[in-house]
Amino acid sequence: MPLQGRGLEIGVGSGRFAAPLGIQVGVDPSEPMMAYARARGIEVVRGVAEDLPFADDSFDHVLAVTTICFVRSAPAMLAEARRVLRPGGSLIIGFVDKDSPLGRHYLAHQAESVFYRPAVFFSATEVENLLRQAGFTVERWVQTLFRPLDEITDIEPLRPGHGEGGFVVVAATSPGDQPAIDLAIDRTFNKLIE
Repeated sequence: MPLQGRGLEIGVGSGRFAAPLGIQVGVDPSEPMMAYARARGIEVVRGVAEDLPFADDSFDHVLAVTTICFVRSAPAMLAEARRVLRPGGSLIIGFVDKDSPLGRHYLAHQAESVFYRPAVFFSATEVENLLRQAGFTVERWVQTLFRPLDEITDIEPLRPGHGEGGFVVVAATSPGDQPAIDLAIDRTFNKLIE
């Protein structure tokens, strides 16, 4: 994720990711979660991913961590992300790949989880197709969480691609001039999983 320019996190929640990544603005539908993000120095706006309360071309980069699993319409979220991104802007999406062992575990136990019960899980292939349909160019995939969560004692290294790790991150660019998306991508992904 480029760490320069104006950034937005869709589904900012507590600001757990936005704050260390230097993302200035967050949007979330939950007032209590927004209070946490605000305490972390994030400018927060109440809203939903499918109808972002921002003008066109407002941001240089947009982050969405697990948000895609909880929106009413993933295509609408991506259309809105594209709308608020400047030409050539970066979109970074992190999510649990439903085709991974971790994703299959979450699906098998979804009814038991208060947090994941309402989630709609996607595979990496499905997210890539949604991004392309929304007009984005997929630039890079990385993955982590290769073992069961209860066996992980240290931060696992990132590997390129998808299909093995339970948590994947995709970097895509909106139409327009293509920035150097790899500028700080490894540092950003490492911060996301810390």
